[in-house]
Amino acid sequence: MDIADILLDALRASILITGMVVIMMMMIESLNISSSGRFFQRLQGSKFGQIVLSALLGWIPGCMGGFASVSLFSHGMISFGALVAMLIATAGDESFVMLTIFPGKALLISILCLAVGIATGVIIDYLGPKVGLKPLTLKACGHMELHEEDEHHEHDHKPKRSFSWKRALLFAGIALYIAALASGMLEHEHEGAAGHDEHGFNLLSEDWMNMLFAGLSVLMLAVAAFGSDHFVEGHLWSHVVARHVPKVFAWTFGVLVLLGFVTEVFDVKSWISANIPLMILLATLIGIIPESGPHLIFVTLFAAGIIPAPVLIANCISQDGHASLPLLAESKGAFIRAKAINCVVALIIGFILLLVL
Repeated sequence: MDIADILLDALRASILITGMVVIMMMMIESLNISSSGRFFQRLQGSKFGQIVLSALLGWIPGCMGGFASVSLFSHGMISFGALVAMLIATAGDESFVMLTIFPGKALLISILCLAVGIATGVIIDYLGPKVGLKPLTLKACGHMELHEEDEHHEHDHKPKRSFSWKRALLFAGIALYIAALASGMLEHEHEGAAGHDEHGFNLLSEDWMNMLFAGLSVLMLAVAAFGSDHFVEGHLWSHVVARHVPKVFAWTFGVLVLLGFVTEVFDVKSWISANIPLMILLATLIGIIPESGPHLIFVTLFAAGIIPAPVLIANCISQDGHASLPLLAESKGAFIRAKAINCVVALIIGFILLLVL
């Protein structure tokens, strides 16, 4: 494979992944606004209910549910065990990428992380010593923000709509993405790609996933066309496109190009296969980084069949995208304790799975 092929394959895959990530983020943003934030604020009265709810918030792809959980913890509405359950269950924006590249296996991994998160939360709150963390009050961070226009949206029968350049770009971008999916321009050929079944019917194959996201994109195209100016520009554009598209595309393209060149020069698979315990440790330590992006390398390596599942699962357990950034900003002690627990759990689960699988 020459340089042009590596760059073209990386570009095609990056556009496909970034588009799917953005469409899912837009749908979650729409759900949050249409429910006036209630979708992420409902809380059970029991401690176990707090753990389960917080873990489910973390299970939602992306960081929105994670921000909600941190906010609930900061106001003393959920326990420290519930907070840790969320951090273990969430994989940040990488969840979108995994669901795009290997949806079947991504679902199994996310279910495992959810179960581990709930179990860890129960151990902390019911069996472990009292943590004794005081309720925090986090400053508004802009995420999951409901504006005055949103609060009065359901009473506004004639929302303002204008054909701005942001709406035009958003509409054109979604339309072009739908056309690319429908024409097959973004299909890629990876032998033995994770989640692909060449024998028989597979609802989660690449073709069916492309059709599904083309349909979801049509829905978001309608939202881009008929949504209010505030929702389109203040939420879809500012909260999703401007904030996430450059980062997701840059990290995805960079990782894929780097991996393409490295695998052409070095026998990476043989080296990693002889150093799996070291890779589990590395994946866990990199998971400490409270940012989406660096963890994509493990997603990509797993999709290419270079690393086994225990390495990716260890990274998914220890990392939380940037869901913990508000916590780090206001309580470094809580952040350090939570991350330390996550790393210990990640190493335990990673090495257990390495022995079992």
